[in-house]
Amino acid sequence: MAQDTNQQKVTTSQKDDKGPWGAVLVCGGGIAGIQASLDLSAAGFRVYLVEESPTIGGGMARLDKTFPTGDCATCIISPKLVECMRDLNIEVMTMADVTGLVGEAGRFHATVLKRPRSIDASKCTGCGDCWSACPVRNHPEIPDDFLPRLELNKEETTHLDELLYSYEGEPGAMMPVLREINETYHHLPRTILEQIASRWGVRLAEILRVASFYDQFKLQPVGRHIVEACDGTSCHSRGARAILERLQEIIGVQPGETDKAGRYTLRTVRCLGLCASSPAMRVNGRSFGRVNLDRVPEILEQFK
Repeated sequence: MAQDTNQQKVTTSQKDDKGPWGAVLVCGGGIAGIQASLDLSAAGFRVYLVEESPTIGGGMARLDKTFPTGDCATCIISPKLVECMRDLNIEVMTMADVTGLVGEAGRFHATVLKRPRSIDASKCTGCGDCWSACPVRNHPEIPDDFLPRLELNKEETTHLDELLYSYEGEPGAMMPVLREINETYHHLPRTILEQIASRWGVRLAEILRVASFYDQFKLQPVGRHIVEACDGTSCHSRGARAILERLQEIIGVQPGETDKAGRYTLRTVRCLGLCASSPAMRVNGRSFGRVNLDRVPEILEQFK
Protein backbone atom coordinates (compact mmCIF):
# COMPACT_ATOMS: atom_id res chain seq x y z
CA MET A 1 0.00 0.00 0.00
CA ALA A 2 1.62 3.26 -1.10
CA GLN A 3 2.12 6.03 1.40
CA ASP A 4 2.63 9.69 0.54
CA THR A 5 5.57 11.77 1.72
CA ASN A 6 4.46 13.79 4.73
CA GLN A 7 5.95 16.39 7.01
CA GLN A 8 5.53 16.35 10.76
CA LYS A 9 6.24 19.23 13.12
CA VAL A 10 7.58 18.41 16.56
CA THR A 11 7.53 21.01 19.31
CA THR A 12 9.82 20.78 22.32
CA SER A 13 9.01 22.88 25.36
CA GLN A 14 8.92 22.63 29.10
CA LYS A 15 5.19 23.28 28.80
CA ASP A 16 4.64 20.44 26.32
CA ASP A 17 1.51 18.52 27.31
CA LYS A 18 3.08 15.21 26.18
CA GLY A 19 5.35 14.93 29.20
CA PRO A 20 5.93 16.63 32.57
CA TRP A 21 9.19 18.21 31.41
CA GLY A 22 8.54 18.71 27.69
CA ALA A 23 9.68 16.96 24.53
CA VAL A 24 13.14 16.18 23.23
CA LEU A 25 14.35 15.50 19.69
CA VAL A 26 17.12 12.89 19.32
CA CYS A 27 18.81 12.69 15.92
CA GLY A 28 20.33 9.33 15.02
CA GLY A 29 19.07 5.87 15.95
CA GLY A 30 22.42 4.25 16.70
CA ILE A 31 23.34 2.75 20.05
CA ALA A 32 24.07 6.23 21.43
CA GLY A 33 20.74 7.64 20.22
CA ILE A 34 18.85 4.66 21.62
CA GLN A 35 20.51 4.93 25.03
CA ALA A 36 19.95 8.68 25.12
CA SER A 37 16.27 8.19 24.29
CA LEU A 38 15.86 5.61 27.05
CA ASP A 39 17.57 7.85 29.61
CA LEU A 40 15.51 10.90 28.62
CA SER A 41 12.30 8.88 28.72
CA ALA A 42 13.17 7.64 32.20
CA ALA A 43 13.69 11.27 33.22
CA GLY A 44 10.13 12.11 32.13
CA PHE A 45 10.68 13.61 28.69
CA ARG A 46 8.65 12.84 25.63
CA VAL A 47 11.27 11.67 23.07
CA TYR A 48 11.20 11.81 19.27
CA LEU A 49 13.94 9.56 17.88
CA VAL A 50 14.66 10.46 14.24
CA GLU A 51 16.67 8.05 12.06
CA GLU A 52 17.37 8.42 8.34
CA SER A 53 17.65 4.66 7.63
CA PRO A 54 14.71 2.20 7.66
CA THR A 55 15.75 0.69 11.03
CA ILE A 56 17.42 1.73 14.24
CA GLY A 57 20.56 0.10 15.61
CA GLY A 58 23.20 1.83 13.54
CA GLY A 59 26.61 0.30 12.92
CA MET A 60 26.62 -1.75 16.13
CA ALA A 61 23.87 -3.99 14.76
CA ARG A 62 26.30 -5.10 12.04
CA LEU A 63 29.14 -5.99 14.41
CA ASP A 64 30.05 -9.42 15.71
CA LYS A 65 32.13 -8.65 18.80
CA THR A 66 32.82 -5.45 20.69
CA PHE A 67 36.20 -4.20 21.91
CA PRO A 68 37.75 -4.59 24.45
CA THR A 69 35.58 -7.16 26.25
CA GLY A 70 34.72 -9.22 23.17
CA ASP A 71 31.04 -9.27 24.14
CA CYS A 72 28.48 -10.13 21.47
CA ALA A 73 27.21 -6.89 19.93
CA THR A 74 23.80 -8.39 19.20
CA CYS A 75 23.39 -9.52 22.81
CA ILE A 76 24.08 -5.97 23.98
CA ILE A 77 21.92 -4.05 21.55
CA SER A 78 18.93 -6.41 21.21
CA PRO A 79 17.47 -5.71 24.69
CA LYS A 80 17.84 -1.97 24.09
CA LEU A 81 16.07 -2.24 20.73
CA VAL A 82 13.14 -4.06 22.34
CA GLU A 83 13.01 -1.62 25.26
CA CYS A 84 13.10 1.37 22.95
CA MET A 85 10.32 0.10 20.69
CA ARG A 86 8.11 -0.81 23.67
CA ASP A 87 8.59 2.50 25.48
CA LEU A 88 5.35 4.44 25.03
CA ASN A 89 7.18 7.68 25.77
CA ILE A 90 9.48 7.26 22.74
CA GLU A 91 8.24 7.82 19.20
CA VAL A 92 10.59 6.24 16.66
CA MET A 93 10.58 7.98 13.27
CA THR A 94 12.62 6.03 10.72
CA MET A 95 13.29 7.03 7.11
CA ALA A 96 13.03 10.61 8.30
CA ASP A 97 15.19 13.73 8.10
CA VAL A 98 15.19 16.94 10.11
CA THR A 99 14.72 19.66 7.49
CA GLY A 100 14.25 22.70 9.68
CA LEU A 101 14.71 24.14 13.17
CA VAL A 102 13.04 27.36 14.32
CA GLY A 103 13.42 28.84 17.79
CA GLU A 104 16.06 28.79 20.47
CA ALA A 105 17.69 26.25 22.76
CA GLY A 106 15.10 24.73 25.05
CA ARG A 107 12.14 25.85 22.92
CA PHE A 108 12.08 25.25 19.20
CA HIS A 109 10.04 23.80 16.38
CA ALA A 110 11.54 20.99 14.31
CA THR A 111 10.28 20.06 10.86
CA VAL A 112 10.76 16.36 10.08
CA LEU A 113 10.37 14.98 6.56
CA LYS A 114 9.32 11.34 6.50
CA ARG A 115 10.07 9.54 3.24
CA PRO A 116 7.49 7.11 1.79
CA ARG A 117 7.90 3.39 2.46
CA SER A 118 5.56 2.29 -0.34
CA ILE A 119 4.09 -0.37 1.96
CA ASP A 120 1.55 -0.59 4.74
CA ALA A 121 3.86 -0.99 7.75
CA SER A 122 1.04 -2.39 9.92
CA LYS A 123 0.69 -5.37 7.55
CA CYS A 124 4.40 -5.99 6.94
CA THR A 125 5.68 -9.42 8.07
CA GLY A 126 9.27 -8.93 6.96
CA CYS A 127 9.10 -11.65 4.27
CA GLY A 128 11.01 -9.51 1.76
CA ASP A 129 8.81 -10.40 -1.22
CA CYS A 130 8.16 -6.74 -1.93
CA TRP A 131 11.82 -6.15 -2.77
CA SER A 132 11.54 -7.85 -6.16
CA ALA A 133 8.50 -5.74 -7.08
CA CYS A 134 9.64 -2.42 -5.63
CA PRO A 135 8.35 0.31 -7.99
CA VAL A 136 11.27 2.56 -7.05
CA ARG A 137 14.02 0.20 -8.24
CA ASN A 138 12.19 -2.23 -10.51
CA HIS A 139 9.37 -2.38 -12.99
CA PRO A 140 6.83 -4.71 -11.37
CA GLU A 141 5.46 -7.38 -13.64
CA ILE A 142 2.50 -9.64 -13.02
CA PRO A 143 3.88 -13.19 -13.18
CA ASP A 144 2.21 -15.75 -15.39
CA ASP A 145 0.10 -18.45 -13.77
CA PHE A 146 2.30 -21.30 -12.66
CA LEU A 147 1.88 -24.47 -14.72
CA PRO A 148 3.45 -27.85 -13.84
CA ARG A 149 6.06 -29.06 -16.29
CA LEU A 150 4.89 -32.68 -16.22
CA GLU A 151 1.53 -34.32 -15.72
CA LEU A 152 0.96 -37.08 -13.16
CA ASN A 153 -0.24 -40.52 -14.10
CA LYS A 154 -3.76 -41.63 -13.21
CA GLU A 155 -2.79 -43.35 -9.98
CA GLU A 156 -0.76 -40.40 -8.71
CA THR A 157 -3.51 -37.97 -9.69
CA THR A 158 -6.15 -39.96 -7.81
CA HIS A 159 -3.98 -40.19 -4.71
CA LEU A 160 -3.21 -36.46 -4.75
CA ASP A 161 -6.88 -35.55 -5.30
CA GLU A 162 -7.93 -37.60 -2.27
CA LEU A 163 -5.13 -36.18 -0.13
CA LEU A 164 -5.86 -32.54 -0.94
CA TYR A 165 -9.59 -33.07 -0.53
CA SER A 166 -9.12 -34.51 2.96
CA TYR A 167 -7.36 -31.31 4.06
CA GLU A 168 -9.46 -28.85 2.05
CA GLY A 169 -10.22 -25.69 4.00
CA GLU A 170 -8.02 -26.59 6.97
CA PRO A 171 -5.51 -23.93 8.08
CA GLY A 172 -1.90 -25.05 8.07
CA ALA A 173 -2.58 -27.96 5.72
CA MET A 174 0.83 -27.76 4.03
CA MET A 175 2.75 -29.62 6.74
CA PRO A 176 0.45 -32.69 6.98
CA VAL A 177 0.13 -32.86 3.19
CA LEU A 178 3.90 -32.82 2.71
CA ARG A 179 4.32 -35.36 5.52
CA GLU A 180 1.96 -37.86 3.88
CA ILE A 181 3.59 -37.41 0.48
CA ASN A 182 7.01 -37.92 2.05
CA GLU A 183 5.83 -41.13 3.74
CA THR A 184 4.28 -42.45 0.53
CA TYR A 185 7.20 -41.78 -1.82
CA HIS A 186 10.00 -41.61 0.79
CA HIS A 187 10.76 -38.14 -0.57
CA LEU A 188 8.94 -35.15 -2.08
CA PRO A 189 8.79 -35.55 -5.88
CA ARG A 190 9.08 -32.20 -7.62
CA THR A 191 6.29 -33.08 -10.06
CA ILE A 192 3.85 -33.50 -7.17
CA LEU A 193 5.01 -30.31 -5.48
CA GLU A 194 4.39 -28.45 -8.74
CA GLN A 195 0.87 -29.86 -8.89
CA ILE A 196 0.18 -28.72 -5.32
CA ALA A 197 1.49 -25.23 -6.08
CA SER A 198 -0.74 -25.01 -9.15
CA ARG A 199 -3.88 -26.23 -7.38
CA TRP A 200 -3.39 -24.07 -4.29
CA GLY A 201 -2.45 -21.02 -6.35
CA VAL A 202 0.82 -20.44 -4.48
CA ARG A 203 4.39 -20.13 -5.67
CA LEU A 204 6.49 -23.26 -5.78
CA ALA A 205 9.14 -21.39 -3.79
CA GLU A 206 6.75 -21.14 -0.82
CA ILE A 207 6.34 -24.92 -0.70
CA LEU A 208 10.06 -25.53 -1.17
CA ARG A 209 10.76 -23.05 1.61
CA VAL A 210 8.89 -25.31 4.04
CA ALA A 211 10.10 -28.58 2.54
CA SER A 212 13.76 -27.60 2.71
CA PHE A 213 13.56 -26.31 6.28
CA TYR A 214 12.57 -29.54 8.02
CA ASP A 215 14.98 -32.46 8.07
CA GLN A 216 12.11 -34.97 7.93
CA PHE A 217 11.38 -33.97 4.33
CA LYS A 218 13.60 -35.31 1.55
CA LEU A 219 13.73 -33.62 -1.85
CA GLN A 220 15.74 -36.43 -3.45
CA PRO A 221 14.87 -40.15 -3.61
CA VAL A 222 16.25 -42.20 -0.74
CA GLY A 223 16.80 -45.89 -0.28
CA ARG A 224 14.46 -48.32 1.42
CA HIS A 225 16.67 -48.23 4.49
CA ILE A 226 18.22 -45.11 6.04
CA VAL A 227 21.61 -45.91 7.58
CA GLU A 228 22.92 -43.25 9.94
CA ALA A 229 26.38 -43.28 11.46
CA CYS A 230 26.94 -41.17 14.55
CA ASP A 231 29.86 -38.75 14.38
CA GLY A 232 29.39 -37.04 17.73
CA THR A 233 32.22 -36.33 20.13
CA SER A 234 31.91 -39.55 22.12
CA CYS A 235 31.48 -41.78 19.06
CA HIS A 236 34.24 -39.99 17.18
CA SER A 237 36.70 -40.60 20.01
CA ARG A 238 35.82 -44.30 20.05
CA GLY A 239 36.32 -45.14 16.40
CA ALA A 240 33.25 -43.78 14.62
CA ARG A 241 35.39 -42.86 11.60
CA ALA A 242 36.35 -46.52 11.11
CA ILE A 243 32.68 -47.54 11.38
CA LEU A 244 31.74 -45.00 8.71
CA GLU A 245 34.50 -46.18 6.39
CA ARG A 246 33.29 -49.76 6.86
CA LEU A 247 29.74 -48.71 5.94
CA GLN A 248 31.01 -46.89 2.85
CA GLU A 249 32.92 -50.00 1.81
CA ILE A 250 29.93 -52.33 2.17
CA ILE A 251 27.24 -50.03 0.72
CA GLY A 252 29.53 -48.51 -1.88
CA VAL A 253 28.47 -44.87 -1.50
CA GLN A 254 29.56 -41.70 0.26
CA PRO A 255 27.52 -40.04 3.06
CA GLY A 256 24.43 -38.42 1.60
CA GLU A 257 24.21 -40.86 -1.34
CA THR A 258 22.03 -43.87 -2.15
CA ASP A 259 23.29 -47.11 -3.65
CA LYS A 260 22.29 -48.01 -7.23
CA ALA A 261 19.91 -50.72 -6.08
CA GLY A 262 17.97 -48.20 -3.97
CA ARG A 263 18.50 -50.30 -0.89
CA TYR A 264 20.51 -48.07 1.44
CA THR A 265 20.97 -44.33 1.95
CA LEU A 266 24.02 -43.51 4.05
CA ARG A 267 24.13 -40.46 6.31
CA THR A 268 26.09 -39.06 9.22
CA VAL A 269 24.43 -37.47 12.25
CA ARG A 270 25.87 -35.37 15.05
CA CYS A 271 24.39 -37.39 17.92
CA LEU A 272 22.11 -40.38 18.50
CA GLY A 273 21.90 -40.00 22.26
CA LEU A 274 23.89 -43.18 22.87
CA CYS A 275 27.10 -41.65 24.16
CA ALA A 276 27.44 -44.29 26.89
CA SER A 277 27.23 -47.01 24.22
CA SER A 278 29.40 -45.37 21.58
CA PRO A 279 30.22 -45.88 18.80
CA ALA A 280 26.63 -46.09 17.59
CA MET A 281 24.63 -46.27 14.38
CA ARG A 282 20.96 -46.33 13.42
CA VAL A 283 18.98 -48.02 10.66
CA ASN A 284 15.38 -46.98 9.96
CA GLY A 285 15.12 -45.46 13.42
CA ARG A 286 16.47 -48.53 15.21
CA SER A 287 19.62 -47.77 17.19
CA PHE A 288 22.64 -50.00 17.72
CA GLY A 289 25.28 -49.31 20.36
CA ARG A 290 28.83 -50.55 20.92
CA VAL A 291 29.21 -51.21 17.22
CA ASN A 292 32.49 -52.67 15.99
CA LEU A 293 33.72 -53.44 12.50
CA ASP A 294 32.55 -57.07 12.67
CA ARG A 295 28.98 -56.09 13.64
CA VAL A 296 28.48 -53.67 10.75
CA PRO A 297 27.68 -56.31 8.07
CA GLU A 298 25.55 -58.27 10.55
CA ILE A 299 23.43 -55.21 11.26
CA LEU A 300 22.97 -54.38 7.60
CA GLU A 301 21.89 -57.96 6.79
CA GLN A 302 18.87 -57.44 9.05
CA PHE A 303 17.57 -54.87 6.59
CA LYS A 304 17.30 -56.26 3.07
